[in-house]
Amino acid sequence: MISFDEFKKLDIRIGKIVAAEKIPGSEKLVKLLIDLGDGDPRQIVAGIGIAYPDPTVLIGKEISVIANLEPKTFLGHTSFGMLLAADKEGKPVLLHPAEEVPPGSIVK
Repeated sequence: MISFDEFKKLDIRIGKIVAAEKIPGSEKLVKLLIDLGDGDPRQIVAGIGIAYPDPTVLIGKEISVIANLEPKTFLGHTSFGMLLAADKEGKPVLLHPAEEVPPGSIVK
């Protein structure tokens, strides 16, 4: 269990995927560029490659992103956030708003 104050530390925002590509040498890792409404696309590396073998189908989709995690590097590619996904029988299903919202919208 975490406290509500700890939960409030998470900066969860809606981002729009502007680019997506598989990371060479990995079956799972995908590099995404996400528009979070602040002018510079943010790079996120996610282990969604098996569920999305052609990640370019994700371009233009809105997703939920934890924007304030410490950067982490995977196979030489740094991730500056984490996308949120549900687990359906071991495969990720990306979470997105029911209707379009501006990039950077706060999830609360």
